[in-house]
Amino acid sequence: MENIRAPQVAGYFYPADPNQLKTEIKALLDISQPVKQYDKIFGIVAPHAGYVYSGKTAAHVYNLLRGKKYKRVVVISPSHSEYFPGISVYDGDAYETPLGIIEVDKEFADKLVENSRTIFKGIEGHRKEHALEVQLPFLQSVLDDFKIVPVVMGDQGKMYVDELAEKLAELADDETLIVASSDMSHFYSKSEADRLDSIVEQRINSFDYEDLQRDLETRTAEACGGGPIVAMMKAAALKNKTHSEVIHRSDSSDVTGDTREVVGYLSAVVYGD
Repeated sequence: MENIRAPQVAGYFYPADPNQLKTEIKALLDISQPVKQYDKIFGIVAPHAGYVYSGKTAAHVYNLLRGKKYKRVVVISPSHSEYFPGISVYDGDAYETPLGIIEVDKEFADKLVENSRTIFKGIEGHRKEHALEVQLPFLQSVLDDFKIVPVVMGDQGKMYVDELAEKLAELADDETLIVASSDMSHFYSKSEADRLDSIVEQRINSFDYEDLQRDLETRTAEACGGGPIVAMMKAAALKNKTHSEVIHRSDSSDVTGDTREVVGYLSAVVYGD
């Protein structure tokens, strides 16, 4: 493998030392044990802040994947550092984290972009993006022997969300897991953040991705990875997997103690009967 995307936020969003990283993730998983199990998990929503802030919320949903087997994981992220029209599927060979190299499922990636008007293979969105990268050490800690399909949405408009959902529904099988990377509202008071984020929670718990899309478009609610969440849920619906549940919700004040301006976090699972 020649084209390997090196870690960009190790030592910043999560520990760069492999042993320290393993220890931190194990501790987060140990304190976030699930109260129920879910079969036939199609996808999850996980936050993407630094582990010290959102790692516990992420760990709640990653714990649900322990003991499960997937051939590939499609990780869908918003683009924080650059805008581009369309959806970029990484055109390299692998992503690397301090825990090792994860190979890209090129066959699946090729099919994802095939005959698409808006989904393409490229480096756009992958150069520095943290929202995709921070999911990978968690995946490496709970799953064995899987490949990834790294996807970054440069534009989260409905046209792009719908096409991605349709392509995922066409290609995803029982050996495919989809991860939607998203934080919630940013820099509101704790009480206002709770009001906004509870709207997203309600939409997910009622599997109402259409109203969630409208809420995001009208800014009735906020989620920087709202497009990935809606695309994943719509793909699930197209495959008749129509159950979703929020597993954990928190905000940055739980760690910092500062309730004046917080960032919200949420994790959720989407599954079939």
